[in-house]
Amino acid sequence: MTNALIQLMQTRTLSEISISEITLTAEVGRASFYRNFTDKRDVLRQHVMYLTQKWGSEFENNPNSNPQNLFGSLFQHYKDNDNFYLLLYRNHLIELILDTILDICGPKEESSNIEAYRKSFFAYGLYGWIVEWMMRGMQESADEMNTLLTTALG
Repeated sequence: MTNALIQLMQTRTLSEISISEITLTAEVGRASFYRNFTDKRDVLRQHVMYLTQKWGSEFENNPNSNPQNLFGSLFQHYKDNDNFYLLLYRNHLIELILDTILDICGPKEESSNIEAYRKSFFAYGLYGWIVEWMMRGMQESADEMNTLLTTALG
């Protein structure tokens, strides 16, 4: 169903696509859709989370991964999946990336105030870098973005 929705979004906006069209394209019944998703945005939200978790697992399991290339690896993930992420951007759904960042590294209810502020600052700042990079056409390489971001964080 995810692939069907992404395919349909190549030529139309999310609001122009019906659940029936998604299930017809995916060759599944409507009951299957609602068994797995609450709505069309949920399909995309789950896909963003899946892609992000996949990236995280690959980063953690790569023996060459280290804190110095964390951001470069993340930006490479966005570059490798740019068709999907730019589709979200063009459809004004980029906040789904923010939702995922907040789920993974944002403040939690049980966080102390200072910890919540610090995590919020980091999560929203990272999101800002990603969105601005996308808006500017993802011109810099992932390594260049890693250098720029780590330099900015000082």
